[in-house]
Amino acid sequence: MPFVAAEGGNPNLVELDVHIWQWGVLLGFILALLLVDILVFHRRAHAVKTHEAAIESTVWISIGVAFSLVILWWFGGAATGEYMSGYLIEKSLSIDNVFVWALILSYFKVPSKYQHRVLFWGIFGALVMRAIFIFAGLGLIEAFSWVLYVFGGLLLFTAARLVFTDSAHVDPENSKFLRVIQRFVKTSDELDGQKLFTIKDGVRLATPLFAVLLLIEGTDVI
Repeated sequence: MPFVAAEGGNPNLVELDVHIWQWGVLLGFILALLLVDILVFHRRAHAVKTHEAAIESTVWISIGVAFSLVILWWFGGAATGEYMSGYLIEKSLSIDNVFVWALILSYFKVPSKYQHRVLFWGIFGALVMRAIFIFAGLGLIEAFSWVLYVFGGLLLFTAARLVFTDSAHVDPENSKFLRVIQRFVKTSDELDGQKLFTIKDGVRLATPLFAVLLLIEGTDVI
């Protein structure tokens, strides 16, 4: 049974018939990569050195670019061009997030050896939410073609914010998102290793890593 990513003769989109088994292969491959990363290369908490980060970044980027060959094989050049355009736009817009994450990790004084784990799960959660938004967006575009222009406007707004907003002045302490977390979740000021929750005086409390996790997810999606 195919999943039609774009239909209805919309000239702005490439029509794709993606079968369930193809989605299964893709999701299985992504899951395998994530498991290797978290269970093999980062099984034990350690501070990631510059050369290690450079190698891992190169590997992940290479995998993302290499996937364009799969798109080319299955769906042709037009779909490949759209994939690479989206990939490059996503990469460029993600640069701003890196500075925000650095500020968040610095504000909460997260030790270097714990940063990979909280970033991993934070970004993983953000990817899940993005997937939900993407499929919802595809449904809206198929039903209402004019929504595509709304999304284009949001993309331009995001790009403008990236250019004109100074990320160095982002203050996690004044984050509305953080205040909501602290209002509804009892938190501790102390870390307990890599744990997101800890027991203190018989009370279950969220550690600062839990707030960091949610902030990373929120900033990555927004």
